[in-house]
Amino acid sequence: MIPSLTTIALLSLRFLGGLAQEPDEEVENPKTSPALAVKVSVQFPSSEIFGVKLVNGHPTQALLSFTNEEPEPVSVSFIGGNLWTMPLAGQTSQPLRNLSTTRYNVEIPAGQSDSLSYSFATELHPQDLKLNLAAVITDSEGTHYTLQAFNETVSVVEADTSIFDPQIVFLYLFLAAGFGGTCYFIYSTWITTLFPQKRRGGKGGERAKKSSGQSKKVDPSDQVSVLGADGPAVTSGAKAYDESWIPAHHINRPAAQRIKSGGKPKSKNKQPE
Repeated sequence: MIPSLTTIALLSLRFLGGLAQEPDEEVENPKTSPALAVKVSVQFPSSEIFGVKLVNGHPTQALLSFTNEEPEPVSVSFIGGNLWTMPLAGQTSQPLRNLSTTRYNVEIPAGQSDSLSYSFATELHPQDLKLNLAAVITDSEGTHYTLQAFNETVSVVEADTSIFDPQIVFLYLFLAAGFGGTCYFIYSTWITTLFPQKRRGGKGGERAKKSSGQSKKVDPSDQVSVLGADGPAVTSGAKAYDESWIPAHHINRPAAQRIKSGGKPKSKNKQPE
């Protein structure tokens, strides 16, 4: 049974992981090991002066450059990698996380060079780790070779936070709303009881004095007396009614006659004796 390329790639990466764990161990005989005249180098475009940093939640891009020095074309089948813990005192490195394996199947002609981009992401605690990247190369006869491209120390860091991040802005708004609601509850529950509000108006006598004091004085010359059923009334200014709508017998009312007490009213129609 012929193993698939994916199985070969995974076995090759595990083999490289074993080499990274115990570099002094001789796994194969160098005399019988196949040699492939292909060089590979790795660059990290977003790396800094102080080393390669793997930012959690953000993809890390690695640029692998291949140079084919074989007389026949070769193909880059897979690129993958894994992360290993740093060796401690008396302990060896341990595999921590396998990275994604990407299929390429890109052919590189003889004497030519080509570059391939490999991206991966991490979600780990900030720490220093060993990053191991490898590529599976296939020659013209279908033989598979594993080339170790990178095996150095990297740092896992958290992403930088910004005050304009939508999640941070929403958190600030939520905290501000909660703080404002708490302050309003405290003010309406305890502080308002310590400072009672003043009444808008005083007693009836005080309101009457204020209203009488603020009333406008009227010139006596502008007052007009109006005789009504309840007695004479005085209106200020010009006439407050239209006389054309009032009947004449209501306007020209007869004068009231005075009657002496105990006597009889004199009759105008009484004839002399």
